[in-house]
Amino acid sequence: MGILIVPNPTFFLSVDTEADDQWSVEGRRRLSLQNVHCLPRLQTLCERYAVRPTYLVTHEMATTPESSDVLVQLRETGQCEIGAHLHPWSSPPFRDEDLRGSYPCQLPDALLERQLIELTEAIENHLGVRPTSYRAGRYGLDGRILQHLESLGYLVDSSVDPLFNERRLGGPSFAGAPIIPYYPDTQEVCRPGGSAVLEIPLSAETLPRMPKFIETSYVSLSPRRRGALKRLGLRPAYLRPSYSPTSDAIALADGLVARGVPTLNMMFHSSELLPGGSPYNVEADDVERFYDSLEQIIGHIVTDLKAIPLTYSEFGAQQRSLC
Repeated sequence: MGILIVPNPTFFLSVDTEADDQWSVEGRRRLSLQNVHCLPRLQTLCERYAVRPTYLVTHEMATTPESSDVLVQLRETGQCEIGAHLHPWSSPPFRDEDLRGSYPCQLPDALLERQLIELTEAIENHLGVRPTSYRAGRYGLDGRILQHLESLGYLVDSSVDPLFNERRLGGPSFAGAPIIPYYPDTQEVCRPGGSAVLEIPLSAETLPRMPKFIETSYVSLSPRRRGALKRLGLRPAYLRPSYSPTSDAIALADGLVARGVPTLNMMFHSSELLPGGSPYNVEADDVERFYDSLEQIIGHIVTDLKAIPLTYSEFGAQQRSLC
């Protein structure tokens, strides 16, 4: 199945909507949900630019009244999408050993399938919508997950980051993955194949841009060697205010659009909106800088680059209808 290329790029804003501080064992054990109260401010910012975010929701966020009430209110506006985000340590049936921060792709298949079913049903039962978009926690995607998602009726996955490599930690590497949407091969998710689940990769590449075969080698390097190259001026760029300076994110978007890449795909975590909720924005001033950068990037993409904002499933349904 091919992808329809349209004159204007499509812009996605996705939020991994999860408990506070999921970078630490204690945060995973505690599952504090304070950041959910920051989402209405984000939603207001998005609506100023006619952006409908996709909130990719973990099990604890879907099932706890403190957070589910906020998410239902957001869903009822009709200005966002509710998708799914699997954390093995908080999606039942979970194991204590996964508190270390397991990747979904490390789970035994029967447990993986059960967790995906439980998460999907929890979102449907508590938030009033059956999710059709997904991102694996810690980007832990493999072909089994795609097959389970297909059987559960999902349209879209957005777990592939073309610059991501955590093989050293037991996670996946997406070296060589496309930056444009594609239907993956379930044997090798970084290449196009026969899956019915559309992959929308995150927008990420190096600045200055390298040919794909060199980028693939770059992604395969150790963090130490990539750090050495960064000191020489070769650096990763993301549509993500906590990862890239505003100027780099805008340069990335400009370069992708100039080359005819049809999608601009932004992500961050809901906990980044809460002071101290993530390693990235520790103080209130950090969060304000985050919002300032976020608005500059969104404004440039929507106003200057004339991108069309859609949710993941809107785009996935659009593409499926044309195949």
